[in-house]
Amino acid sequence: MNPDKIRNILNILFLILAIAAVIVYFAARDDFKLFLYVCGAAIFVKLMEFFIRFTNR
Repeated sequence: MNPDKIRNILNILFLILAIAAVIVYFAARDDFKLFLYVCGAAIFVKLMEFFIRFTNR
């Protein structure tokens, strides 16, 4: 698969997870762990995209 296509998919997934993290933060104020898990997943996806971007130069 093309690295640019993988990066685009990862960026879209990151944006979805980031929006989900904001929604979880405001909707589930009593469950802060859920927010941390969603936010951590978004950061992990962004780091994967970052490494793909700089290893394919």
